[in-house]
Amino acid sequence: MAIEPRLIVTGREPDGTSVFVTDQPGEPISVGAIPGSQFYMFWGTEDGHATVGTKPRRPKLSPFFPGVGGTRILFLRWAPESSAPEQVGDPKELAAEAGEKLPGLMDVFEPDNPGMHTTDTIDYGICLEGELHLELDNGKEVKLTPGACVVQQGTRHAWHNRSDKPALMCYVLIGAERDS
Repeated sequence: MAIEPRLIVTGREPDGTSVFVTDQPGEPISVGAIPGSQFYMFWGTEDGHATVGTKPRRPKLSPFFPGVGGTRILFLRWAPESSAPEQVGDPKELAAEAGEKLPGLMDVFEPDNPGMHTTDTIDYGICLEGELHLELDNGKEVKLTPGACVVQQGTRHAWHNRSDKPALMCYVLIGAERDS
């Protein structure tokens, strides 16, 4: 049975009492530029540094990639490459749709190398379901299976679902400053 993404958020009442603020199923976002994939954008913090307390917090989900010190957490269900729908439509229109639904996502992808991208983030990626291959710019790959955790440190990479089943990943993105 496939995992159903769900978001639970806690907070504090003005008197300091802990409460559940949110408990809801994740809502998938699909974009034609990455056919068959579903993004579940759960939470993010402002760039700089995070704070906690009694002040109500709202998720910062845009842009897709956080700036220095900001965070994002999302689930991403990857369709198998063998059964993913074909990309249909004008590439400029598909990019515009992605830019509207997930601002900044497509900006990092290389037009001449499908799937390859580099971000100024440290990403913690945890495989929850299925299997996914992580390819680096030298062509080397590693297969992630449930329980595998990858720490992606701003390197050029691509993701591939070479299996016949969907793969579900949890990603925590932390905005970083590139030193070179």
